[in-house]
Amino acid sequence: MADGEAWTGVVVKKSRAMYDGANLYRKLEVQLDSGEVRDVKVKRDLWKSLEVGDRLSKEADADPQRG
Repeated sequence: MADGEAWTGVVVKKSRAMYDGANLYRKLEVQLDSGEVRDVKVKRDLWKSLEVGDRLSKEADADPQRG
């Protein structure tokens, strides 16, 4: 997913993992309004504030945000 891309969607799954054994990554599976499902890495505070079913949006060249 390109940083310059804007989208909106709904969180369908939350997960976190230590892919490299040192850093904890927080990921959301988001179903975009277009129907496409994408994995999105997000910062800790946003990950903690979201639940499955919450809306998420991303403006071009910006981090995803609630809403």
